Amino acid sequence: MNLSDRVKQKALELGFHKVGIASVAPTPAEAAHLRDWLGKGYHADMTWMENPKRQDIELVMPDAQSVVCVALNYYTANTRPNDKAIAKIARYGWGRDYHKVLHKKLKALSNWLCEQGEEIQARYYADTGPVADKVWAERAGIGWIAKNGNVITREYGSWVFLGEVLTNLALSPDRPHTAHCGTCTRCMDACPTNAIPHPHVVDANRCIAYHTIENRAETLPTAIAPHLEGWVAGCDICQDVCPWNQRFAQPTTIAEFQPFPWNVAPTLTELATITDDEYERRFTGSALRRIKPWMLRRNAQAAQQTMPHNLA
Repeated sequence: MNLSDRVKQKALELGFHKVGIASVAPTPAEAAHLRDWLGKGYHADMTWMENPKRQDIELVMPDAQSVVCVALNYYTANTRPNDKAIAKIARYGWGRDYHKVLHKKLKALSNWLCEQGEEIQARYYADTGPVADKVWAERAGIGWIAKNGNVITREYGSWVFLGEVLTNLALSPDRPHTAHCGTCTRCMDACPTNAIPHPHVVDANRCIAYHTIENRAETLPTAIAPHLEGWVAGCDICQDVCPWNQRFAQPTTIAEFQPFPWNVAPTLTELATITDDEYERRFTGSALRRIKPWMLRRNAQAAQQTMPHNLA
């Protein structure tokens, strides 16, 4: 077994659900797409997206020759009650912080890789650095970038977390994944704020997920607040309607991604008045900590305004 195959085998042994390898090479089309997206201001105030390293991975690791890409399925079979009084939290935040889960496995993979030779270098990322993870996942054969900007895998749909290990080893690359969205536009059509104006283009200024997670303004924009539909932490609408997710989603084997019971069906009323102490109790070790307690209250209060009066 060659080293490339051993790397993949080790990744699977560590619990990753998918693994693929891409060779470091320029990505001119993807870089041009990113520049155009930035030029239109679609990144809102996410200034970190402007980091030039996102367009050239050699600026991240000059000696990098390969990118080992991995994916973890995080889907669980839990469902939200069909109740307008319920506050909706995106599935990615239901369980333990995915950064912690991914980092532990990525660190183990990186350490193992470095043990294979004295000159071997490895550096890992999981949504924590200037790495275009979706671009590299597609190039490594993990899945394809869908019209809503998410990576869809054949096995798990788009319910996956992505991670990368950059290395100076020249590993054997996998074939880039081909796209399989076809003429489907369900994700675009379902978005209540029209945040996907064109295929593969998401305008953060209109995105519910952006505004509930990243927007630090005291109040949400009037163009967004009336369309929250109960969402207070992220948004899964474009994923929920995706045929690939409806047909191929399967429960994760990662115990840490099982939801904390209070994340699946909290009420808008309780989150609209949640105290800082209660926030700390509920969201310790959670990816939802990016949403500060005052933001969670803001989001829930805004969502309450669109509820039927007798439910508010």
